[in-house]
Formats: sequence, C-alpha cells, structure tokens
Amino acid sequence: MPFFITQGLGAFNDNIFKNALAALLVFKGSQIAGLNTNQVVNLSAMVFILPFFLFSALFGQFADKFEKSIQIRRIKLFEIVIMLLATLAFWINSLPLLLFVLFLLGLQSTIFGPIKYGILPQVLAREELIGGNALIEMGTFVAILAGTIAGPQLAGIEAGWPYWVSAACLLVAVAGYRFSVNIPVAEAMSPGLKINWNIFTETVRNLKFLNENRTVLNSVLGISWFWFFGAIFLVQIPAYSQNVIGGDENLMSTLLALFIMGISTGSLLCERLSGKQVEIGLVPFGAIGLTLFGLDLYFASPASPGIDVSALDFLSNGANWRISADLLLIGIFGGFYIVPLYALVQQRASPEHRSRVIAGLNILNALFMVTAAVMAMLLLGPAGFSIPELFLMTAILNAVVAIYIFTVVPEFLMRFLVWMLIHTIYRVSVKGIDNIPAEGPVIVASNHVSFADPLIIGGIIRRPVNFVMYYKIFRIPVLNFIFRTGKAIPIASRAEHPEILDQAYRRIHQVLDCGDVLGIFPEGGITHDGNIQPFKSGIDKIIGEKPVAVVPVALCHLWGSLFSRRDPLLKRRPYKLWAKIELRIGTPIPPQEVTAARLQEEVQRLRGDDR
Repeated sequence: MPFFITQGLGAFNDNIFKNALAALLVFKGSQIAGLNTNQVVNLSAMVFILPFFLFSALFGQFADKFEKSIQIRRIKLFEIVIMLLATLAFWINSLPLLLFVLFLLGLQSTIFGPIKYGILPQVLAREELIGGNALIEMGTFVAILAGTIAGPQLAGIEAGWPYWVSAACLLVAVAGYRFSVNIPVAEAMSPGLKINWNIFTETVRNLKFLNENRTVLNSVLGISWFWFFGAIFLVQIPAYSQNVIGGDENLMSTLLALFIMGISTGSLLCERLSGKQVEIGLVPFGAIGLTLFGLDLYFASPASPGIDVSALDFLSNGANWRISADLLLIGIFGGFYIVPLYALVQQRASPEHRSRVIAGLNILNALFMVTAAVMAMLLLGPAGFSIPELFLMTAILNAVVAIYIFTVVPEFLMRFLVWMLIHTIYRVSVKGIDNIPAEGPVIVASNHVSFADPLIIGGIIRRPVNFVMYYKIFRIPVLNFIFRTGKAIPIASRAEHPEILDQAYRRIHQVLDCGDVLGIFPEGGITHDGNIQPFKSGIDKIIGEKPVAVVPVALCHLWGSLFSRRDPLLKRRPYKLWAKIELRIGTPIPPQEVTAARLQEEVQRLRGDDR
C-alpha cells in the first residue's frame, strides 16, 4: 500500500504540472510564448520523454545494485526540489525554465521506472503478477486522470501567476515522501554490480539484455509501439478539444478523462479475462480494438469546430457520443494490450538484471515516443495534416505493425484464438491448477474427449505445453496453425509412419531435457463413446527413458460438445455456446510409480461419472 500510494502520487504530480502547463500553452499561449500551440504541446511531450532515452540505462543499474526503498525515498526528496524550482519558474513567467522543470520531472520518472516495475516480481507470487500489474497500471492512470483534471482547473484560476499549481505540486510531493518512508525493504538483486557511468555504452548493453530472450524482446517492442500509439492520441487531446471540437479547458479534461478511464478499466479487466495468468492472447484482441476505434475517431470528428463548446454541451449532444465511446474504447483495448506484455517481461526476464531490462524497455519507449512527437510536429506543421488525419494515419500504422508482429511471432495470434475458444464456446472451471509445477520438466496426461482438448488444457495451464497428438488431428486445417505454433508434436503408430514416430520421440526428449511441459493423451485417440479408453504403453516408454513426474488431468462435461464425436458432423445436435466444462488436475505421480494402468486409474478417479 505505501508503494502503491507513493507511485500514484508521483504520477498525479507529474500530470498536475504537465497538464497545467499544456492548458496554459494551448489556451493562454500568447501570454506565455506566442507559439504554434500544436507544436509547443508536442515539444513539451518530447522534453518530458528525453531523459528516458538518455538516462534509463544508467539508473537501471542503480535499481539492480541498491536496495529499492531507500532509492524511492531519495527520488521523492528530489521531487520536492523540482517543485520548488517550478514555483520559481511560474513566478518569473519563464517558459525555458518551465520546460527545464518538465525535463527534471522526466528525469525523476526515469530513475523511478526500473524500480517501479522491478519491485513487483520481488514481492508478488507468480499468479499475482498479472493482477499486481493491473492494479499498478490502474492506480497510475487514475492518478493521471486526477492530475489531468486538476492541472487545467488549477491553471484556470485567475491569479497574478499560477501559484495554485505550485502549491498543489509541492503538497503532493511532500505527501509522496511521507508515504515512501513506510515502503518495506526490497533487497538489491545484483549488489556486486559495477556501475558503468558511460550512458552510451550502457544503453547499448541494456538493449543487448533485451535480445537474450526472444519472448522478452518481442514483448518490449510491442510495449514500445503502444506508447508510440498512445503518445500520438494522448498528447493531441488538448489541441483536439480546442481546434477540432471548439471546446475549453473543461472539455479537454473530460476527453482526457474518458481516454484514461478506459485504460484503467481495461487494465483491471485483464486479471478477470486472463484467469490470473499472463495471457498474451489478449494482446491481438487489444490491437484490433485500437485500430478499429482509432479509425472510427477520425470519421466521428466534426468537419469544423464549434464555438465555446463546454463539457456539458458536448456530452448532451448525441452526435458526440460516438467520439466519447471511441476514446473510452481505445483506452479499454489499450489496457488489454499493455498489461499482459508488462507482466510477461517481468516474468521472463532474468532476476539478476530485470531492472536493467526494464531500463532498456524505457529507452525504447522513449525513442518511440520522441519519434511520435517529432512525427506529429512535422505532420501537423509543414505537412498540413489535421489532428483527425493524424489519428487516421496512426490507426492504419497500428494495423500494419500488428499484422507484421503477429506474422513474425504467431504465438500471440495462436494464444488469441485459444483464448477466444475457451471464452466463447466454453466456460472452463479449474480445480487443482497449483498441482502443475511452476518450473522443471513434467508430463501432463489427460483423457481425450474432443478435438479442442489441447487448446483447452494449453489455455488454462500457466506454462507453455508441448502436446503429443495423432498426426491426422495435427493436420486439421485452421487447428493446424494453432498446433504448429504451439509446438505440438505429431505422432503415428510404427505401422502407419515409423519416421513420424521416431521424430516424435526425439522431440519428446528435447522438450523434457529443456525443462518444459509435455502434454499427452495416453488413450491414443479421441473417445467415440464418452468413456475413457485403455491407456497405451507409450507412457511407460517415455518414463523409462526420461523419468519425470506425471500430472493426471481429467476433462469433464465435454462429451457431446461441438468438437466431440458424440454425433456425426452432419447430424450434430444444437450446442449451447459458453457451456460450462471442468478441468480437474490431480497431484503429480512420482516417476517410479508411473505406469499406464496407474495413470488411467488416477484420471478415471478424477473424472468420475462426469463425461
């Protein structure tokens, strides 16, 4: 709780200042600098992001080398100093000094970022990681929402200079420090690390850390693209509210609130939709929503701005509800997209340099966001684009990038198809999920009721499962893409295809040697009558060569489902979508006790009479 409040107050303070400054620049720009408001707002965003690009690598080392709670308290003291400088900048009405304060706030966030995401895997259990990330993202964006609303409101109070903004920022900074003193100790992960002070060579080194694990690298690239997309939309909203809709500061706060409420809602929904596991199948779902509603925002935007449109006027006009829905849904699908990726990076990165991986992520995030700011400045300036046209181009780019990513890394699309299957056709109830070991080689053995069995089991178990399956099922169109991408192992009898059988056993040995999960259906085929068929002796051969524990699994209530063999295909009875099925997972059987007969007995006991 102290950490949650501390990081939330930090985000709140950043956004009070950033949005107060944005409101002053957009709505009172002539009083401050007399500059092109679209360009100045994007310049401000770039100034805030620049420290992430320059200093993430340096402070990622600090996060790994030193105890984290002490670092957080020092960061909060630095925030108090920054806000004192902000007070001076507002008092003397200096735009360069205000931009320097913005740079320092970016530097503070740069220091805090690797600690913020590095501390979560230290204090949370594996099954809590997706929920912890969802809560942190929700808390952060609620704080952003509060700052987004408070900043322009405080900036709009008539005064000789914006001292209300300064007072609020100082108060929040002091409160943040007060809560930070209660954060418990989080030990250093690499206390012997020697600090490299060369930010350029260390930046290269941090980026190399990302490349050590292909899954981490792809997740990082996906996160960075999201921040490119989000930066384009979020930064333009102040100017969009004034120049496209014709609104005031209150309307700007309302539109930002819709966007941020969406991200917060999407983040919290992730835990429920993913079943408390890191579900990367939500990532394509999020990408589809970002593109669709980004495109619709272009078509929903008015051709010409209104005059002095208040937030109440905007919301009471039914023609504007489409814009409101688009901003809200872009945020929701953004939450679906970003939370699983952050959790996956934390889960798969090596603990010894996890914070430096987060630092490398922040470097790429900064690079993508600075690129977004530069692109927006060029398109809204010399190229003569309107803000809705910028949104249109970004949504199209998102579709192109998503297609490319899911082509290069089909695992995301495969998991999306599996997730859709087990959340539309079925409702899956699970018992005994903790019986699956968190690491190390293990075999999962289940009864075989339908063609969808590998998808259901693979979608529920938190670790990737390499299934052994009859080669003719492996070759079924559409399902073949999922099975192949999920690294399923086709197998045949020696009489049918001896070369397929030999290759299957080689692949089985490789999976277990690598410490992964092997999934098998010892019946050797899908049941034709709903009963469990005799288990074949292949399991005895596998255990004899690779003695590992075997976890019995029973699929229940699947007989008669859409993908079972209860009825011929052309006479299939009507089947209710979202039907409830059950996955029962037993305790692991030690390798010295595993036989085909014993395994069948355990699966039969787990299933009972529930076909």
